[in-house]
Amino acid sequence: MLDIKQIRENPERIQAIADQKGIEVSIPELLRRDDDRRLLRRRIEELRQERNRQSEEIARLVKRDSRENTERKKRRVKELNGRLRALEADCREAEREYRRLMMLVPNIVSPDTPIGRSDADNVELKRVGGLPSFAFEPRDHVALGELHRMIDIPRGVKTAGSRHYYLTGAGALLHRAVQQLALDLLTAGGFRLLEVPLMVRGEALTNTGFFPLGESQTYRMAEDGKWLVGTSEVPLVSYYSGEIVDVSEPIRLAAVSMCFRNEVGSAGRDVHGLYRVHQFSKVEQVVICEDNLELSERLFDEITRNAEQLLQLLELPYRVMAVCTGDMSQKTYKQVDIETWMPSRRAYGETHSSSNLLDFQARRSNIRYRDAEGRVRFCHTLNNTAVASPRILIPLLENHQEEDGSIRIPPALRKYINGIEYLRP
Repeated sequence: MLDIKQIRENPERIQAIADQKGIEVSIPELLRRDDDRRLLRRRIEELRQERNRQSEEIARLVKRDSRENTERKKRRVKELNGRLRALEADCREAEREYRRLMMLVPNIVSPDTPIGRSDADNVELKRVGGLPSFAFEPRDHVALGELHRMIDIPRGVKTAGSRHYYLTGAGALLHRAVQQLALDLLTAGGFRLLEVPLMVRGEALTNTGFFPLGESQTYRMAEDGKWLVGTSEVPLVSYYSGEIVDVSEPIRLAAVSMCFRNEVGSAGRDVHGLYRVHQFSKVEQVVICEDNLELSERLFDEITRNAEQLLQLLELPYRVMAVCTGDMSQKTYKQVDIETWMPSRRAYGETHSSSNLLDFQARRSNIRYRDAEGRVRFCHTLNNTAVASPRILIPLLENHQEEDGSIRIPPALRKYINGIEYLRP
């Protein structure tokens, strides 16, 4: 969340960002609620002080046996208590409404974030790698998966419903291989690997900025009062929630985990194959650093380069996109997506995403550090998808296919699948 002082100083700017991000929140109403709760707090404190004075006076009158004055004072205290109860109830309601509105306020956006309404307005920053040229009609990843008996969607649907699948044989091996390659790259780069909870309390999702706006996309375990995470970003950031941490060196964390997304509202979108599924695996990078924009921007570039390095090792063509305001989440200050070429789509498809959140997430999660002067400040947090599978299998299979259906395995992956250079039908 933002500091209310920051909102008061820039109400028009914050309202414009909310409108651009498609978030229905009234900043003027929020400021009115803030005024209301401040006024109620002051009035409650004044009444409490008066009640305490009256109570002290009663004690003195009792000692002097001044019954008439004592009774009058008692009636006054009773009246004050009644008024206090009413004001305290009003204050609790004002606080609830203020908190509700604050949880809808978006993060500010970077000066170089494009203004736009949807992913159609994202801006291409660069392209890396040439697109494949096939002298034959290429197969899509589903046909290749069936040919190699590595992807079984019909049985996934039979077992679990739409947007579910099985990976078998070489499909399961490649799924594991790309994750291990990503983990090896990150650990070599100084990231600390964690195995994380996948079921979390609602407050963990609220503190990391996924609730309240992302509730519909999240699976709830009603009996346990917990939720299944859609990214290990949630437990990685929550690892330090409520703590004062040492960020003399940035904290670099990584996890590989199953992820679950409801995909409400995406009916009819990308339903073919493995592009948009309910269950997948993801290697996530999370960085926590001091409140220093120059530093967090450098770290943003670092985690993006990590994802690019993986794609280069997989020998896949990709492009980097600056994400516009309308395609960004509530919590994001700056975002770039990496889209990898997918021949069957005749287009680039998103496979990676990097986000700088400044102190928005740390403020909600109460993650702080002490600066050089000993002052307690909120950290900056950043995250990136190092790799997500099975989506990455789409370009991996399709770009490296040959006319007979064989699939060439990039050298960087071979050590993870017993040295195999080609998958043969």
